Amino acid sequence: MATILRFLLFAALLLHISAAAESQGCDLWSIQVQQNNTGAKVGYDPVFEVEVKNQCRCTVTDVFLHSEGFASSMMVDPKLFRREGVGYLVNDGKGIPSSLSVKFRYAWDRAFKMSTASLQVKCWGIA
Repeated sequence: MATILRFLLFAALLLHISAAAESQGCDLWSIQVQQNNTGAKVGYDPVFEVEVKNQCRCTVTDVFLHSEGFASSMMVDPKLFRREGVGYLVNDGKGIPSSLSVKFRYAWDRAFKMSTASLQVKCWGIA
């Protein structure tokens, strides 16, 4: 019985170390932010589509973007992108699985520079 317990504790420790190593490869650069002019307009303002893609091997949550002076002449879905504190929360803070993305649109006379400010890494099934 003691041998089985030691084995289980050792296995749990290995899984924890593996999860920590896995998440170390995920950082701010794991989130790719791309913008495209859709060709549509709201009044005189062009409509931009923003794609926030997770290139980390794990799910990321609580993704915040930095975008100084952001404004939009059209409603942006607050579940996809909203101001919270000093940054902008993506996807209501919910997980973005590996290789998937969240898209939202805004309209303004120019595209705003956006960059990843922070995120949390969740390696489900590993930890």
